Amino acid sequence: MTITAPNSSQTLTERAAALGPELASHAARHDADGTFVSESYDALRAAGLLTAAVPTELGGGGATIAELTALQRELAHHCGSTALASSMHQHVVAFTAWRYRRGLPGAEATLRRVVEDGILLVSTGGGDYTHPRGDAVKVDGGYRVSGTKRFASQSRHGTVLSTMFTYDDPEQGRRVLNMAVPVASDGVTVRDNWNTLGMRGTASNDIELEDVFVPDERVLANRPFGVVDGPLQVISSIAFPIISGVYLGIAEAAYHQARQAAALKSGNVLVQRQVGQMKQSLQVASWALDGALAAVGDDPTPSHETYLAVMIAKAEVARAGIEVCDLALDVVGGPGFFRGAVVERAYRDIRAAKFHPLTPEATLVETGRQELGESGLLQ
Repeated sequence: MTITAPNSSQTLTERAAALGPELASHAARHDADGTFVSESYDALRAAGLLTAAVPTELGGGGATIAELTALQRELAHHCGSTALASSMHQHVVAFTAWRYRRGLPGAEATLRRVVEDGILLVSTGGGDYTHPRGDAVKVDGGYRVSGTKRFASQSRHGTVLSTMFTYDDPEQGRRVLNMAVPVASDGVTVRDNWNTLGMRGTASNDIELEDVFVPDERVLANRPFGVVDGPLQVISSIAFPIISGVYLGIAEAAYHQARQAAALKSGNVLVQRQVGQMKQSLQVASWALDGALAAVGDDPTPSHETYLAVMIAKAEVARAGIEVCDLALDVVGGPGFFRGAVVERAYRDIRAAKFHPLTPEATLVETGRQELGESGLLQ
């Protein structure tokens, strides 16, 4: 692999597109083996894309949420696993930048380490969200935490866990503590159990924590249990457009393959309709994501309406993405049924879109309750 220095005259998406052939060349092998897309990460790091969300004054790219979404969408055109795994790092860095702009403790030091030491941040929010897996017990100077974290993308290569634990506070009742836990901490074990239908190159292994000490200064938030409160609204408003961009990019890659196959079936009215349906679905999903990004803006504040806008867009991307990948396999036909085909991998990778919280069905319920003025699904 030839690694070149970042070209500052290129946009983030142009840099990502330039890496496309390199990422694509390893995608099928890592998918078949279920191994981490390590060469892709080498390429992302060399191109300066893993520091894209760090503010410019700290040595990063200063990317907005919309720019990060476009970046991950472009990466997904070439390798879905690379795009999804790195989106987990990107959104944690972006939220840390949000905290830095408000002068919150620890944010600047973390961002400097992303630039200077190349650390990778691992999110467990998808598996924790409002009801974390694991408990915290107060001890002198901090907490002892134990639990198993699922869907921890890039787990074996990450440096710090951005994670959550349930804590029974004697005065406030049940709470959620957001914590930063180094992966190298005593009591942290990364399992080798990622063997899934799709997104097989993300290395989203379980991480087990057993009686791990976390000092008070690494507790980043103390939040109510079971509630999408203000901080979680902000985190979701940053994270899920970026993640949704990945799935839209996967569907666009499948559509591109279908368009190529359709060119060989000139005059087939059924194929013409299928291509038209794919284009329509992608366009509507893209509009939905653009609308959510407009609601979020560059520096979001807590808002349940914005949170729902993001969730609605994510649900539309998941719905459209699955439909497009199904139709793409129909258009490509028998060749797409073989392992290693881009459309076959996209058909499997896109299924993961429905597992991120909120699920599409839960989004409908939460939106309906909001409209009817009833108590929320997660309260």
